[in-house]
Amino acid sequence: MTLTPQEVRKQVMDYLEATECSIIEVSPLHVTVKLSPRADRMLTDRPYYWGFVERTGTPPETLSFTFVFDPEKYDHLAAAAQAAPPSRQPRGAGDRTVAAGLPAGAGAAGADTGGTTTGGPLAGAAPLGISADPQDSILARFFGFVPPLPRIGPGMIRREDVTYGSKRLGQIWSAAREEGKCLQLFEDPGSRQRMTLFSAAYEPWLAVCYKVEMSCDLKREELHFIGVSLTSGLIVPDFEAKLGSRELTPRLPENIHIEPSGLSLTAGADKLEGYLTSKLALLDYTWAEEARERLRLELSIVDIYYEELLKEQDEEKRLAILEQYNRRRKETAWQYEPQIAVSAVTYGLFHLRST
Repeated sequence: MTLTPQEVRKQVMDYLEATECSIIEVSPLHVTVKLSPRADRMLTDRPYYWGFVERTGTPPETLSFTFVFDPEKYDHLAAAAQAAPPSRQPRGAGDRTVAAGLPAGAGAAGADTGGTTTGGPLAGAAPLGISADPQDSILARFFGFVPPLPRIGPGMIRREDVTYGSKRLGQIWSAAREEGKCLQLFEDPGSRQRMTLFSAAYEPWLAVCYKVEMSCDLKREELHFIGVSLTSGLIVPDFEAKLGSRELTPRLPENIHIEPSGLSLTAGADKLEGYLTSKLALLDYTWAEEARERLRLELSIVDIYYEELLKEQDEEKRLAILEQYNRRRKETAWQYEPQIAVSAVTYGLFHLRST
């Protein structure tokens, strides 16, 4: 499995928009963003700084980044832009101009191909919301004069290559999983519903995205997004298709009412688990039988190898060999024994318009 730069860009942009980050500059190849306090807490690993902010009540200064989704193409265009003769910009042209997928100030984000490099602010100016005066920092406001230091904090825009497999992308996924594990969303009825006389009926659904891991010496994972109506008890196995064409919002819309639930959350969860269990029982488990056969073969090889060694006359050496033998059998059983593990990735209540 892999993701294209376009798919990585979409996932990162979705996260930045969901956490209300300030977009400074954007193109198909990159985005320069000033993190919101919420995103900064999750992505920058600055617990001492945020502890200081909470104790003093001072406004936080969040970091800014340039996330590059296609480093090779981005660096190629940056090099071409630096080699080209300077052209006169029309009066009033801003720093947010993006041409051929590269910002006009591409050099500000750095043209290195490394995972994390440093660069100055765009167009030589401080990022939005950051004072250019070094004495206007948090430390200066609380402790007086502070000697000028290299700009390694909020006044700097760092470049990071965000590609499939990169540490930063994994961190964004982890933050999204942590904050998006439990949801409560409502279908957006549109502007016409606000003007109608009668309120619209909304049906509550409990939906869970299960991850099924089938493992032995090989591994396979499946996602099952299943929903159950708390009103009628109807189970929809492909709940993502039901949500695909609907606009969802975390806020309760105007002029709607929620139908009373016939099932509790516990009863709904039990129905989903029972449905998934019955579905898994119908799968072909030839792979498990083959894994057990490989396990028997590997254990027989271990037994043959240690058979002569366990005849050691020295009691101390024999006990050490026996311990090693038992450990090796446990490791082999752990590696080859077929297992199925089911976990809930995300779950939530979805209030959808009754049909």
